[in-house]
Amino acid sequence: MIDKQMEFITKFNAGAGSDVLPLPIPERPSDYTMPNWDWRKLMWRKIEKRVFNLQKRIYFAPKAGQEKKAKSLMKLLSRSTCGIILGVRRITQDNQGKRSAGIDGIKADSVAKRERLAKCIIDKARDGFHSYRAQPAKRKYIPKANGKQRPLGIPTQEDRVIQYVVKTALEPHYEALFEPCSYGFRPAMSTNDAIEAIWNATRLKPKWVLDADIKGCFDNINHDFILEQIDAKWQPLIRQWLTSYQF
Repeated sequence: MIDKQMEFITKFNAGAGSDVLPLPIPERPSDYTMPNWDWRKLMWRKIEKRVFNLQKRIYFAPKAGQEKKAKSLMKLLSRSTCGIILGVRRITQDNQGKRSAGIDGIKADSVAKRERLAKCIIDKARDGFHSYRAQPAKRKYIPKANGKQRPLGIPTQEDRVIQYVVKTALEPHYEALFEPCSYGFRPAMSTNDAIEAIWNATRLKPKWVLDADIKGCFDNINHDFILEQIDAKWQPLIRQWLTSYQF
């Protein structure tokens, strides 16, 4: 299990050398003043390394009992120029849903639009996203195996990028605190890992297995309880996203 968690820590940590970013990306994550730069000439490997180095520091801080340091680093990464630029790339170029627009109908499907989106979000990061307001998610229905339809919420691309940035900052902190026996939606954790754990737990002695599902989970689960598990600084932002998916 420790090896699996370390996969998360070493995912982008390829090669050695200076952690200084290539110009024209600002040297300091807190420097939001963007000069004229060309999206096509950005050195993505070094940008990924800068972001992941911060993630590693966030991951190890709570393990060392340095909760205050972890919070400071999460704040730093959430406002990092490199983190935002990388988020725009992931959502508008790399992600399978890059062609899907939200309720505003806007898609950053060109270099100019991606640069514009990145600079817009960098401006909102200056004040800790206090001026940011999430838009309602676009409702779409997809067919289920039983013939019914599953409702799907599609946020705007701006909302998705900010969600990605916040996830990038928060995930390593909570990943360090999660129980090793949970496998759902975690980095470096797969279905095969869960199967292996079940096999090891049951191969010597038969045991009962409980298979349970929450009907209409997202609509019925207590959102206030979920928010209480998150640091108070992030609760207003995440509450907006939880509300934006309600129809």
